Amino acid sequence: MLPSGTRIESQPMKSVASPTPQPVPNGPRHVAIIMDGNGRWATQRGRPRLFGHHAGAKRVREVVEACPDFGVEYLTIFAFSTENWKRTQVEVAGLMSLFRRYISKETRSLSEFGVRVRFIGDRVRLDAKLIRLMSELEEATSHNTRVHLTIALNYGGRDEVARATQRLAQDVADGKLDPAKVDEETLPKYLDTCVLPDPDLVIRTSGEARISNFLLWQSAYAEYEFIDTLWPDFSKEEFGRLCAAYGVRDRRFGAVTG
Repeated sequence: MLPSGTRIESQPMKSVASPTPQPVPNGPRHVAIIMDGNGRWATQRGRPRLFGHHAGAKRVREVVEACPDFGVEYLTIFAFSTENWKRTQVEVAGLMSLFRRYISKETRSLSEFGVRVRFIGDRVRLDAKLIRLMSELEEATSHNTRVHLTIALNYGGRDEVARATQRLAQDVADGKLDPAKVDEETLPKYLDTCVLPDPDLVIRTSGEARISNFLLWQSAYAEYEFIDTLWPDFSKEEFGRLCAAYGVRDRRFGAVTG
């Protein structure tokens, strides 16, 4: 349960027809975010950790709405990792409740704003109601193309690669795949993100400088930004600044300029 008095507000997102600023020149097409610092944000205010997660959920909406302003077509957010089950039972139960309530209340707004939602991660351990809501949200937004929002829920990069390898090995065993033809272009077809482009920019909030098992394969050539801002304080303006900073980076992918 969330703390008494905690609510998830459901208000219409910005109209699709509303004017938007010019996209950032050479900005990232796909941004991935490790949303860290919710618990610390709440603790600093003398509130329960779940209060911080609630505040962080509101921030997701603002960042999604800002994506078209900066030319970001794909946004992937790290909501719950395979390691987060180690947290207290109270916090885990509260997070699962938050996910269910968020999905229920935001489906209409996300669809009207033109957001297509996908979930990545292993759903086996999630409860039946949450799995149903996730599938319904994916179906309800499947026709949208304005922003592609991917939510990593019970996700871990190593777990994803292990599951992908199992599927690949099964295809080899079934004679559907020649092992001699397996290369670095083969495995991505079995990953949870097989329909998505690799992230251009990965942002981690809260001052921690690690990737925490997030999109390990996909982020091999991503640019990284580790910032001190706690996730509930992350603003549209800071998002735009990071996208603009990406736009002036010299991305050589191992080559030498000039």
